[in-house]
Amino acid sequence: MRKILIILCLFLFSVSLYAEVFTYKYSQGEKYKIVSVVDENVYLDGLFLHQARILSKISVEIIKSFEDGSSEIEANYLISEKLHENVQVYALDQEYYSSFNRDKTGLIDIDPSYFMPVVRNVPLFDGRDYQPGDSWEMEGYEVHDFRASYGIEEAFSFPIKVKYKYLGKGEKDGNEYDIISIFYSISERSSEYYSRYSIYPVKITGYSDQTMYWDNITGRPYAYEEEFSIRVNLSNGQMHEFTGTAAARVTESELMDKNLIAKNIGEQLEKERLENAVVNIDENGVTITLGSINFGADSSELSFAEKKKLDVIIDILKNYPERDVLITGHTALAGTPGGRLELSKQRASMVAEYFFSEGVKRRDQLLIIGKGATDPIADNSTAAGMTLNRRVEITIVEN
Repeated sequence: MRKILIILCLFLFSVSLYAEVFTYKYSQGEKYKIVSVVDENVYLDGLFLHQARILSKISVEIIKSFEDGSSEIEANYLISEKLHENVQVYALDQEYYSSFNRDKTGLIDIDPSYFMPVVRNVPLFDGRDYQPGDSWEMEGYEVHDFRASYGIEEAFSFPIKVKYKYLGKGEKDGNEYDIISIFYSISERSSEYYSRYSIYPVKITGYSDQTMYWDNITGRPYAYEEEFSIRVNLSNGQMHEFTGTAAARVTESELMDKNLIAKNIGEQLEKERLENAVVNIDENGVTITLGSINFGADSSELSFAEKKKLDVIIDILKNYPERDVLITGHTALAGTPGGRLELSKQRASMVAEYFFSEGVKRRDQLLIIGKGATDPIADNSTAAGMTLNRRVEITIVEN
């Protein structure tokens, strides 16, 4: 009997070594970035429409931490999309800001007007010691921005019941993490409230199957991988379907000394005598405005001479290998608003693809946006002014 009791005690002790208590941890002033990539197939009424790759870069800051273990959090979301494989860079599609409180179990308190984050109260913990093989269920919800798709002005939300299973410890990117399986199915009928819109979802079905790598030292997810499918049945009888995979990683954000970077870039531009090049500090980071990158009228092509000017910028960007770059294209006031917007995107894309082809940045470090003729810096009534307005701005982003 004594031997059996000893064996039993040793067994219980060995099991307790693998038990984990999962809680979110917060450090006031802490900043980090989440980068996710979604590869998605889009269907309409069962017919394939297109493939898309969606890149999200989320900058998170812990504004305040409280004695009860909760925290006030602010997050900025840059959502970019690449629709065609022959295009090497991402076009910035949406920007979002969000502010919320989250407690140590993962429960979020947020104003319903915010569109981000999409999945809320996931993962959520119930405070017990988890051992490999343990399962639990908790409530969460999803929120979607259907303004562009269906004209629904407010955030569209629906509940989800999430099933969790602790799988034990495993390796990811050379480090050990706690692995948690996360699964939920979706079957939601819309409220009559949305019937005031001409088109609205009447039923949403689907599932999400995730593997999360939890960092119990920092008290937050390090990474996740997901397979998903969501089907939206609309009030007009159409059916949209989105299927694909997603993956995300957390990286630490290093503070950016904007003044020093702007000073160094200004000195380098002056040394190279690059014509009409100006460096400024703005809310996104440090921006180099190139009024000297001249595009022909209604053209996005870069000549050999213009590429040589961009080579100066490439030498500058090499000094900041881990920083993302936002490239903004502008046009003169000619043609239609829609044509100007598309041309400005093409010009930004040409510059970004040149940077990518020269190996100075990875494709996931390059974002483009077109502004058409909405932000002129010179008089469009003169030829000289129109030339200056056909410009590109290159921003070294504070990640």
